Amino acid sequence: MAVAIAAAAAARRLLALARRRGFWSPPWGAAADPQASPSPDKAKKPSSQHRLAAVMDAVTDRRLPPDLRGRANAVRSETDIINVVEQRIWHSMEEGHFENLPGKGKPLNLNSNPHADPAEDTLYRILSRNGCAPEWVELNKEIRGMIARWRSALRKAWANHSQDDGSTWHEDCRLLREQICQINDKVFRYNLIVPFGRQMFGLNWDKELDKMKLKEKALDNAGL
Repeated sequence: MAVAIAAAAAARRLLALARRRGFWSPPWGAAADPQASPSPDKAKKPSSQHRLAAVMDAVTDRRLPPDLRGRANAVRSETDIINVVEQRIWHSMEEGHFENLPGKGKPLNLNSNPHADPAEDTLYRILSRNGCAPEWVELNKEIRGMIARWRSALRKAWANHSQDDGSTWHEDCRLLREQICQINDKVFRYNLIVPFGRQMFGLNWDKELDKMKLKEKALDNAGL
């Protein structure tokens, strides 16, 4: 586990460097018209923009792994850097550099998250110690419970609609649509406060109704 964490951290550092403009962009002047010839003055004295680019390339090159220094043009994707990282990890493993790491064989300390904002991590630890959860966690549970109850009410209303003359179906639809608005309002608030990548979609009346009809049809075909 420690090896995987170290590898992931190394990969993130290298990928962050690789995304710098001076590293990924083609050499200065490569996009220019090959038929156009620079003026004698420009050919003799590079512009300040060219000099700045050269300095940025030199600094970026120094931050690359030794295997890639001086070969920036040979790197075309993140895969090239990942391959170098993996080669170095396997080479270190073969030489036994990971055999005597501190904490080997012991459980990881998960009391803190080194990749989270320090203030936010401290707040989460305080909430956890007091048996509480962040607001977005509690809101997520509430929304999922509301969605489950709403779908159950939709199935019940559809079953009643199939059994009688449909006199109550319009009233049930009105109430269900109002509940959808309430659920989607909470989903909107949830998406504003939840960490990036954990957002959820709201409910759509037509899609939910079609999904329920397809499920009912599948059950009827199965004879259940």
